[in-house]
Amino acid sequence: MEGTNRDSPGNPNGELAALRLIGSILPGAPAGQVWMGDDAAWVETGGGHLLVTVDAVVEGVHADLSLVGLDDFGWRAVTTAVSDIAAMGGTAGQLLVSVAGPPGTDLGLLYTGIREAARHCGAVVVGGELSTAPALVVVVTVLGRIEDGGEGDKEGRRGVDQAALPVLRSGASPGDAVVVTGELGAAAAGLRLLRSGTGDPDASEAVAVAAHKRPAARLTEGRTARGCGATAMIDVSDGLASDLRRIAEASAVGIRIEVLPVARCATEQEAICGGDDYELIVCTREPEMLVEEFEKRGLRRPILIGKCLKDPSELLLGDLPLPDCGWAHPFDLPKKSPDL
Repeated sequence: MEGTNRDSPGNPNGELAALRLIGSILPGAPAGQVWMGDDAAWVETGGGHLLVTVDAVVEGVHADLSLVGLDDFGWRAVTTAVSDIAAMGGTAGQLLVSVAGPPGTDLGLLYTGIREAARHCGAVVVGGELSTAPALVVVVTVLGRIEDGGEGDKEGRRGVDQAALPVLRSGASPGDAVVVTGELGAAAAGLRLLRSGTGDPDASEAVAVAAHKRPAARLTEGRTARGCGATAMIDVSDGLASDLRRIAEASAVGIRIEVLPVARCATEQEAICGGDDYELIVCTREPEMLVEEFEKRGLRRPILIGKCLKDPSELLLGDLPLPDCGWAHPFDLPKKSPDL
């Protein structure tokens, strides 16, 4: 759900601060692996490497069950987790689904949405857990992989050493183009329309409502971007402004946004701050190649929105500061970290 709990680096009680606290307690990743700090973990196994991510969808926090069905709730739970695999340029394989909810929950309807979303993503549910709880919570763990070369690398344009590596948030450099895989703000607009209860939506409004109820994970787009040499990538889950800041911080670059692609029925505010779009932000040194490959594969044309800058303090929308907005979970953190 869209929100205004901005998670700025200086907020002592924001989600980013909570993640930094957790990161200071837990061990860091060994060389050749990625643990905390990106969209998914990249871990070494006996047979190579595996992408692993987990996401929770909570009733009343991520979705309002008075506005969406239980099948939509199940769909969202799968999509939000799988989207993290898309943001690394990977393929989703197996899902573990844990459900905790009130005893009267219609599990048949919930799991119908879970099954439909898994099929849409090319994944399969292999297990999970079931428990009762005061509110419905669905937790989805995704096991994924990186395919050698990536779907945009049919002509061997990537180096061999990079062929089977995920795209991280931290690889962008000054001068890289910043593109998104689609217009933004549709999901936030759809939520606004559902809350307004104004009756049957017209065609464009129906698209926005569907974007909120059943978002899509951009797996093919992520793999294609990786194959074209994307330097950094993230999915737009918490809002364009918020997720751009994550790339900027991880890559130590500034970003100037020169074009704001606003979806029909959405406002500029919803496009910048709304979240839940699950489009991908892609940084690349070769935007023309990216566009060419997307068009060749029948994908929507990616939209060039800006570029990376040398000064990490420059986060701009045109000539103005990038709005400080987006969704983040508020946490009341202790003033001092535990002495562990």
